[in-house]
Amino acid sequence: MPRYKLTIEYDGTGYAGWQRQKNLMSIQGALEEAFFKFTKETVTLYASGRTDAGVHARGQVAHVDLQETYQPFQVRNAVNYYLDRHSIRIIEVENVDGSFHARFSSVERRYLYKILNRPASSPLDRYRVWHVYRPLTVELMHEAAQYLIGYHDFSTFRASECQSLSPMKTVDQLDVVRHGDYIEIFARSRSFLHHQVRNMVGTLKLVGEGKWSLEDFRSAFEARDRRRGGVTAPPQGLYFISAHYQKNFDVDLLPSTKTVDKNVEEL
Repeated sequence: MPRYKLTIEYDGTGYAGWQRQKNLMSIQGALEEAFFKFTKETVTLYASGRTDAGVHARGQVAHVDLQETYQPFQVRNAVNYYLDRHSIRIIEVENVDGSFHARFSSVERRYLYKILNRPASSPLDRYRVWHVYRPLTVELMHEAAQYLIGYHDFSTFRASECQSLSPMKTVDQLDVVRHGDYIEIFARSRSFLHHQVRNMVGTLKLVGEGKWSLEDFRSAFEARDRRRGGVTAPPQGLYFISAHYQKNFDVDLLPSTKTVDKNVEEL
């Protein structure tokens, strides 16, 4: 049975997240419906990481098994044809062997969070950024973010419904940079806890606003208590950028950890 690796881009606005849900439109559900229209097969897609309602993706990775053999471009073009009314597109399809698993074979995942930091919101980016009207000091946010680099207990940034077996994670990169009115927070790790990125962003915002000092941030982190952290940043500012695998892993970036984490959660 041939297996295909899919690289997927989507605008998560209006969807109930990646995971298929009864009576709700999801990214997985829309894709599986499109595959059925193309192949007449009932299939299951497996993603590198599930995303919550309203979260976007520039390079989500999934895999699917089909009974028939197709050229990769046939899969991409045909499924995209049936996705026409959706804000979802397959941008690349590759043949892979049966040992490849979009979730368990991934050695790294990258996320981007976008903040629009100015008095006026943007009608164009209404569902694509978190609008924060108070001025944020990016330099302090970045300095605080560096406390989180490495292998730590991230309970302060863990959602109460998180199903991961352990709060211990390794964050390899967490950068906060400004581009004009926009602030981008780039996170890189093998895997993340449920809402970890959004909770980290919501807490870093307190530092940027001057409501918290760097020591306040450090103390909240070391408390290992979600009640000590900041708000959960809204989903529309979060983007799943990419998932990486050993055969095409960027040689200039170190893998986040050698251990296999089978509890990659929604963000």
